[in-house]
Amino acid sequence: MRSIKKGRGMARLVFGMNLSLDGYVDHLAFGPDASLFRHFIEEAQGQAGSIYGWTMYEIMRYWDEDQPDWTAEEHAFAAAWRRQPKWVVSRTLNAVGPNASLLNEDPEGAIRLLKAEQSGEIEVAGPTVAHWLGELGLIDEYRMYVHPVVLGRGKPYFAGPRPPLRLLSHDRIGEQVVRLTYVPA
Repeated sequence: MRSIKKGRGMARLVFGMNLSLDGYVDHLAFGPDASLFRHFIEEAQGQAGSIYGWTMYEIMRYWDEDQPDWTAEEHAFAAAWRRQPKWVVSRTLNAVGPNASLLNEDPEGAIRLLKAEQSGEIEVAGPTVAHWLGELGLIDEYRMYVHPVVLGRGKPYFAGPRPPLRLLSHDRIGEQVVRLTYVPA
């Protein structure tokens, strides 16, 4: 594991994803509009890092290499994503890409250490790893970016039983999306 830089306090683990009205996540079925994408760029620029399961990490590896047809915003997101440290929870991967560390032995202990020694927000990416961390009581906040889309099937935002939650805030981002922010109850 990559050495962990000492922080000034305990990091906060935040699980946030786009989801449909009926609770499914699917990056191919719908995506952020320009306003929401700018919001995600700002979030990525301010995050202390990201924790991924292997599936979501492989999807996000798209941002490792510039594409010729990218917009300025896509380049900005890629730059922010590349800069931040990434920790990948996987027992099947043997290696990870740039600025990433593989957590394959005692991932719970490694994440507890990250949370204790880092400061700021650490994104949790993917329903499966978020469910596991939620069961361990390590998720500090859930951000649901609700899109006006009904999918009827797919991977649910909550990969298991929904934990008891308390609504912290709600706000509109752009013309189409409502962000619901919850904390464990």
